[in-house]
Amino acid sequence: MQDYKSKLGSLADKLKNDQPKTPIQEVHPVKATTPIKSVEVQLNTWIPKSLLKRIKAYGLEQDLSLKEINIQALELFLEYENKGK
Repeated sequence: MQDYKSKLGSLADKLKNDQPKTPIQEVHPVKATTPIKSVEVQLNTWIPKSLLKRIKAYGLEQDLSLKEINIQALELFLEYENKGK
């Protein structure tokens, strides 16, 4: 029992005297990059009602907004037209 107490006492002394060895970390802030957003303008067009219904149904199936569908369609159209020339 005495041996246990002496070991325990030496452990307490050792903990008091030793400095904790914690790693030193440097904190560097993360630079947030803001996505480049192009300027948007309004585009108004008249289309057949049946086409609008088809576009809305497609948007629901693909989880896309009308705006996203229009942008994709116009970009694809312009790509197609530029390849033909």
